Amino acid sequence: MPDLPTLPVTFRPGRTRAVLLGAGVAILLVLSAIAMLLELGPGERLTFILTGALIFWVLARLARVKVVADDSGVTVVNIAGTRRLDWAEIVQVNLRPGDPWVFIDLSDGTSLPALGIQPGIAKQRAVADARALRALAEARSTVHGTQDQG
Repeated sequence: MPDLPTLPVTFRPGRTRAVLLGAGVAILLVLSAIAMLLELGPGERLTFILTGALIFWVLARLARVKVVADDSGVTVVNIAGTRRLDWAEIVQVNLRPGDPWVFIDLSDGTSLPALGIQPGIAKQRAVADARALRALAEARSTVHGTQDQG
């Protein structure tokens, strides 16, 4: 079992986040510059700038994904929402070859994608993060399971 990270710990795809935010800023700046340099009416300029802002917003939403583990459980922040899990709800943490991100199997029989750990650009980092989250879940479920029995 790998060494357990000190809680709280945040897992997020750092390189992917940097690429997404960098691309968003670049697109916003380029579209804004084009809007100012071309001979356009105010409505057309505004459309260019708003399009750049919309693209930046979408890329920022993609970049916000993360998994935060603390003493009481795990918070999974995905593109469209956030879900809080108690340690007891987590049955298993999976990152199989070919998976786009970690899947957390839950005690209710469902599986929750955790986009904050994804092997896209930094595969070794994602594997290490998945192992750390798995070790935390196993250790925490054992600790909580023994406390409930006592």
